[in-house]
Amino acid sequence: QVQLVESGGGLVQPGGSLRLSCSASGSIFAIGTMGWYRQPPGKQRELVATITKRSDTNYADSVKGRFTISRDNAKSTVYLQMNSLKPDDTAVYYCNALRLYTPYWGQGTQVTVSS
Repeated sequence: QVQLVESGGGLVQPGGSLRLSCSASGSIFAIGTMGWYRQPPGKQRELVATITKRSDTNYADSVKGRFTISRDNAKSTVYLQMNSLKPDDTAVYYCNALRLYTPYWGQGTQVTVSS
């Protein structure tokens, strides 16, 4: 089993920045790709960004150039630096980790972009 705990969400004004963190614990050996997904109000969960163990990254078109995903394998932690935030970025953000073909999810952290 893998436990994922997110932190760093909150309320921010348009144009502002936030940094999300997600720490993995438990059976962290063999964790591969990690990522961030989000679920806007009334919508389905969607991909934000993923990062492989070798730090190859993939981003949704809507966040390219504004968000940066990174990871620290020694700390089993993945980060999401979010800049130039827009109201459309408002969502619950979920951390995801893939271990031996099994996906694990965090509990989610709320990000609200509003003036």
